[in-house]
Amino acid sequence: MKINEYQARDIFRSHGMPVPAGKVCTTADEVKAVAMEIGKPVVVKAQVHVGGRGKAGGVKIARTPEDAWEKGKEILGMDIKGLTVKKVLVAEAVEIESEAYIGVIVDRAAKGVTLMVSAAGGVDIEEVARETPEKIVKLTVDPLVGINMFQARQLAFAIYKDKKIAGQAAKVLLKLYEAFWANDCSLAEVNPLVVTPDQKVLAIDAKINIDDSGLYRHPELEELRDLDAEVSDEIEARKFGLSFVKLDGNVGCCVNGAGLAMATMDLVKKYGGDPANFLDIGGSSNPQKVVAAMRIITADPNVRAILFNIFGGITRCDDVANGIKAALAEFKPAVPITVRLTGTNEKEGRAILESIGITAKTSMVEAVRAAIDSAGVTVPSETLV
Repeated sequence: MKINEYQARDIFRSHGMPVPAGKVCTTADEVKAVAMEIGKPVVVKAQVHVGGRGKAGGVKIARTPEDAWEKGKEILGMDIKGLTVKKVLVAEAVEIESEAYIGVIVDRAAKGVTLMVSAAGGVDIEEVARETPEKIVKLTVDPLVGINMFQARQLAFAIYKDKKIAGQAAKVLLKLYEAFWANDCSLAEVNPLVVTPDQKVLAIDAKINIDDSGLYRHPELEELRDLDAEVSDEIEARKFGLSFVKLDGNVGCCVNGAGLAMATMDLVKKYGGDPANFLDIGGSSNPQKVVAAMRIITADPNVRAILFNIFGGITRCDDVANGIKAALAEFKPAVPITVRLTGTNEKEGRAILESIGITAKTSMVEAVRAAIDSAGVTVPSETLV
């Protein structure tokens, strides 16, 4: 789950990180009022879940409250990469002597938590990693042990030569890791971390992604979800306990189990098709989850065929079949449906599907190829395996 910068700044501040004062606003009048309250030049920043806000004109400096009103009026309602700006952060502007990057991520390749720092702050870190990877210094820590002060200082000295500044940065790194760990984050970063002319280290930007799997421990963080920034189908899927990610293809996939879902999409691609989504109904045997899944898949106008790939374990084949039957009775999808059933109560599930004119397949490859063919995609002539 992504959250907005103003929310991430609040989390950072609660963990003791040095963050300039600021408030979120939804109108130009509110922007002016906050600028008057701060009493100094402010920065007005669009709050949307995309990068490149500055390049798009979504970040502006205002010297006076009247100027802030104008800047707020310009930014609110702006379209940035398809997202409409409905909120802006108004924060104290600071003079900047230097900019750096610090971040913490879940690093699956390293099987740990990796801290990254770079003296090349203020620009997209992805661009730095691509063009000048030597400018990024990394440290992977054991999540059971965490990061020690000496490690934080080593990272800080990689970007600052002055020991007083490095000492401040090391403390910020420790607090950043603390915020990352305490809130079940998958990413927490500051870009840029700045040094002011009076040699203070400040976090003037904040980005946090929270692992959805950890949200049950943090109901207060669930409330930070910005529904305006999320795909409506993904919101609907979450209501029914479905794992759904919309893609750009034309073969709608409904599978039980994340691993099987990934393998199914791989096969769809292998045989010349293009998956329209990742959709995992999980281990439940609730037919209504299948109905919800079918409704979500068919809402995508790009879908030209639907593929069910069910390997019944905890998920019973007859319950899935009943869900398909109920969905067909409720809203009659206009696209062809291919079903592969195997596992728990397979015989009963096949009988239910045959009663509505669907013959379930046993082979995963055969089902994938049949779904692609029904979508009107030319299937390569490889031998079935």
